[in-house]
Amino acid sequence: MTQTLHIVGGGMAGSEAAWQAAELGVDVVIHEMRPKVATFAHKTGNLAEMVCSNSFRSDDNEQNAVGLLHWEMRAANGLIMTTADQHRLPAGGALAVDRDLFSEAITARLTAHPRIRIEAGEITALPDDGHWIFATGPLTSPALGMAIQAETGAERLAFFDAIAPIVYADSIDMDVVWAQSRYDKGSTEAEQKAYLNCPMDKPQYEAFIDALLAADKTEFHDGEAGSAPDPTPYFDGCLPIEVMAERGRETLRHGPMKPIGLTNAHRPEDKAYAVVQLRRDNALGTLYNIVGFQTKMKYGAQTDVFRMIPGLENASFARLGGIHRNTFLNSPTLLDDQMRLRSRPHIRFAGQVTGVEGYVESSAMGLVAGRMAAADILGRTLPPVPQDTAMGALIHHITGGAEAKTFQPMNVNFGLFRPVEDLRGGRRGRKDRYKAYTDRAKGEWQRWLAAEAAPA
Repeated sequence: MTQTLHIVGGGMAGSEAAWQAAELGVDVVIHEMRPKVATFAHKTGNLAEMVCSNSFRSDDNEQNAVGLLHWEMRAANGLIMTTADQHRLPAGGALAVDRDLFSEAITARLTAHPRIRIEAGEITALPDDGHWIFATGPLTSPALGMAIQAETGAERLAFFDAIAPIVYADSIDMDVVWAQSRYDKGSTEAEQKAYLNCPMDKPQYEAFIDALLAADKTEFHDGEAGSAPDPTPYFDGCLPIEVMAERGRETLRHGPMKPIGLTNAHRPEDKAYAVVQLRRDNALGTLYNIVGFQTKMKYGAQTDVFRMIPGLENASFARLGGIHRNTFLNSPTLLDDQMRLRSRPHIRFAGQVTGVEGYVESSAMGLVAGRMAAADILGRTLPPVPQDTAMGALIHHITGGAEAKTFQPMNVNFGLFRPVEDLRGGRRGRKDRYKAYTDRAKGEWQRWLAAEAAPA
């Protein structure tokens, strides 16, 4: 008789894990504490709700490791990628979606699946038996977090993550702002004009940095912020803009505010000193998020500082930025290469709680965890995920490839891939090298999927 797979958490990883296992013939129960138990970051009770950006980042599967993960997930009938493609918005070379339509569609598809049942309620302890995947994400509830800590005997690792603000489109001054993707990237006019650009000259940029540094910031609770020599451990891929500014006045101008690849449609002869970009956040085009502008400024300070941006002087905000604590396991010491908790091998972990960072990486870990759990339940031997795929590179990193003492959340990147022999190193050889990585990965991933599908 088929045994039930229980999945705790209905975010990106949990949703993908449930879909994969159910499609392989396993009965699944998703335990999602929302809406009965709310979090400060989520706004709905929908599955796979996007709480930060609405972007799955680059969709280039030949020159970008994230785009390669997109490709691998699509090849494996991935729910997250399939649904993202159905609700995508113009975003240049990136894959961005209408966040509300996306999560509503995920919820509808999982609810309608004959092998999936969704139970609302909080799981507060680690079970003693059964088949389980914990995909509770970075916002694991305090009670469950304490249970995990008690089981592992290790301090919960934590870092701080921040959320960018969202602006109402009709409050943006289009006489100042123009539509253009960097370097006009994209195959259609909509893609080439997927971003709104707010230009700054040098005095405006300097005044903005001054205001940013002087603004009131969110105070952390006792024990949250860390202490010297171990200050607040931010994730470098999602730094608050004021933290970037504190690292140097030019940091933002070489980061999210870089002006390269853009020409002011209103004043083409003027070269901007810095540019703030906005990306469409919904299909209607009524909302735009400020790209890379995660912040821990207090709400009043945010409106004052962000209205200094040319074109946003009268901006109205659908959501202001925020900061929250994220948690993750020291996976290299706690998980085996099947993503099972070493002390309780009937329990797997997936998603951001394992120490991967980002929607795509979380979904990918849910995909492989769901397939691994389904193989166990069905009595099948699942071949190891090839290390030379993007999936395998991530799994290898979090389950043993990373240094446990310095383990931090990691986005997928080509630095996790084993070198391809006889290829030129350095920047000049990068294009050929990345293409070789992706070609090799695609072949290995297709062979793995074919072997997995073969009769036992």
